[in-house]
Amino acid sequence: MTETADKKNVQKLQRTVVDALEDVKAQELVVFDTEHLSSLFERVVIASGTSNRQTKALAASVRDKVREAGFPKPRIEGEDNGEWIIVDCGAIVVHIMQPTIRSYYNLEEIWGEKPVRLKLGAPKPVVKKAEPTAKTAAKPAKKTAAKKAPPKKSAPAKAPAAKKAPAKKVASAASKPAAKKTPAKKTASRKA
Repeated sequence: MTETADKKNVQKLQRTVVDALEDVKAQELVVFDTEHLSSLFERVVIASGTSNRQTKALAASVRDKVREAGFPKPRIEGEDNGEWIIVDCGAIVVHIMQPTIRSYYNLEEIWGEKPVRLKLGAPKPVVKKAEPTAKTAAKPAKKTAAKKAPPKKSAPAKAPAAKKAPAKKVASAASKPAAKKTPAKKTASRKA
């Protein structure tokens, strides 16, 4: 196959995948050109589904439409739990994720260097800088909080509690030998 025929095949497959995702109302649908990053596939498609049921339906729609278009049957991983489903269509890899999983793993940061138009005639995509995720945003906040925080006041509060507990043990220990001494005196007076 020539290079132009290969590109047309990838474009046809991309249109098929995008149409299949749009049919089931995929959210935040993006396509990235990954030819320069990996020789394994040429496009990465990332889409969100609002529930396990929708992500599974999105994956099934992609599988069915790709087969109907005459391409080989895609392989699907992650369909059991439905939080993150990967559909491997050969030249295109589709990631269907729930929003919390998508924001946590932030795949756009890895693959998002070259966004592609979803369809012919669609507006050219704008490259967005990656927003800080919850895990990366939390790290600097912890460091600044530790620098600004005054010395811990809880340590002195714990110390008196620790002193009180041994004092109780000492008092109870002192009463036990006293109880033992009194019977000893009685036995000593009986012997005399």
